[in-house]
Parts: sequence; C-alpha cells; structure tokens
Amino acid sequence: MSLMMIVGDSVGGYLFDHWKPYETGILSAALATVAVIALIFWHGWPVYGYLLLVIGFGDGVNMTILNSLATRVKTTSTRHVFNLLYVAMNIGVVIGTLIVGYAIKFGITTIFIIAAVCYAALTAVVAAHFNVAPQQHRTDNTKSDVKHSRMPVLVTLILLLLLAINLAYSQWESVISVHMTNLGIPVLKYSLLWTLNGLIIVICQPFVTRWSERFKIENVIVVGITLFAASFFMLIFARTYVAFIITMVVLTFGEMIGHPALPAWIAVKAPSLEAGRYQGFANMAIAFGRALGPLFGGFMLDFSTFSVLFMAVGMVQMIALAAVYLRARRERLRKKRV
Repeated sequence: MSLMMIVGDSVGGYLFDHWKPYETGILSAALATVAVIALIFWHGWPVYGYLLLVIGFGDGVNMTILNSLATRVKTTSTRHVFNLLYVAMNIGVVIGTLIVGYAIKFGITTIFIIAAVCYAALTAVVAAHFNVAPQQHRTDNTKSDVKHSRMPVLVTLILLLLLAINLAYSQWESVISVHMTNLGIPVLKYSLLWTLNGLIIVICQPFVTRWSERFKIENVIVVGITLFAASFFMLIFARTYVAFIITMVVLTFGEMIGHPALPAWIAVKAPSLEAGRYQGFANMAIAFGRALGPLFGGFMLDFSTFSVLFMAVGMVQMIALAAVYLRARRERLRKKRV
C-alpha cells in the first residue's frame, strides 16, 4: 500500500503540473471512495489486499494534489498553511482512532461503512471547493518550459531528511510496541501514548505555529528535528512507563515544530510551474520512509538490539539534518556575497 502511495504521489504531481488539478483531485478521491465502499461487501483475503492497493494509489494522488494546492494560497504564508494542514490531519487521526475504538465492537463492516462515509465526504468537499487552481499551460518559449528544472541540492537533502525522520517514526508504529511489552508494559498503555501524542498536537500546535513563524525556517527545522531525534536517544535508556511518556512528549514537540516546516520549505524552493512535482517528491519521501522503516527495524533487531536500533535511527536523522543546515547556510552566504 505504501508503494502504491508512492506511485500515486508521482502521478498526482505530474497531473497537477501538466493536466487539471481539480479533475485529478475528484477522480483520485472518487477512486479511493469506490474501493472503500467495496470493502464493506468484500473484505476477505486476497480482495482486501487488492483494494488496499487501490486506496493507497488514490490517497497518494489526492495528498499530492492537496499539498500542491496549498502552495498556491496567497492570503497567508506557506508555512502557516502547512501548519494548518498538519493540525487538521492530526485531528482526523485522533477522531478516527476514537471512533474505531468504540465502533469495532459492532464488527469490521461497521468500520468500513464509517470509512466510506468519510471518503464520500472528502470527494464532495473536493468537488465543491477545490476548483480554485486553473491549469497553467506551458509554452515553448524557453527550454525550461519544456524540460523539468534540475532539482536543487538543498531540496534533495530535505527529501532525504523527510525519508530519515519517517523511517524513524515508523519504529514507534512497529517495533516499539514489542519493546514495551517485553518490558512488562501493557499494550493499552502503549495505545494511550498515541492518545497523548494527538492531544498535545491538537492543543499546542496553534501556539507552536505562531511561535515558529517568528524565526527562519531552517532554524525552526533544526530545533524541531533535533528534539525529534533526541527522543530516540532517550529510548535507549527508557525502562519505565513514565520514561516512555516523557520521551513521547519530547518526540511530539519535535514533530510539531519540525515536520510541517519541511514540505513548506520545499514549496518555497519549488518553481511555480512545478509545485505538483516537488510536493509529489515530498510525499514520496514520506511514504518510502514509512514503508522502509519496519523492514529496517526488523532487520536491525535480527542482528543487534533495541538500543542499537534507536541509536542508528537517531544518528541517521542528525546526519541528514546537519547536511540540510550546512547546505542552507552555504546558499545563504553565497547570496550575501552576490
């Protein structure tokens, strides 16, 4: 499903730049909606797996269209728009998780009915409100109009950082639950950590957004990703539930500060006619990191320990962050000289 999201991200970026964003958004949302409706009636194996692939592709296209449209908002800063998107997605996660917790007792079919209603609502919102970005036709006047511009080194490094932090984040969604149960901590308490994560984001993100917009975007990212990476070094020493709570709080504040700023920075660096392409790459890096993460975690645990794994993902993030910061500083100094 993650791989199909990557394909969808690429297709969505291409269609945003070369076709019609509005029609692409409607078609991708409708495709995912039809697949979720089908799950209500056919959720046995292997049909379930096939339909997840369709949903992954539709979601990938739609997320890229959504982020690309966000780059065209001119009434407020790009950073503010991406922060709002980040808050909205986390509110959705909190509400969705809460609904599933209560609705699952009525059976899996009920869950798919609820999901189908949400996807149908998404399609309706796209159809009613997203016809705001007319296609920009390319001309043959310049070479850059025909060929894609060369991706800046800084953007490439930001994409690698996105991949690194999502590779690390996926450890929380996979191996850390096993680690906690090995320490005698119940699964319920692991689930409550995610509730804490969502509540902190929903309550604190508006304040964090106002604070972060006072500083240069690269400095905000350094603070956020350093906190995020530090939480994985803290996991090396976590042995009690209180220690995991503290670690989750540090991770969440790092996530709130640093994560929304990365796609916003890419949007600022992207040429206006290639917004879809650049946001497609951003979503691809996120999806690839999340797809690779559990595999990386399992491989590491086959040959080492949890502590080595946590140190490895922490170091990978810090190395990628250092590369991004040094490149941004170099480009800033070069502009000053010019």
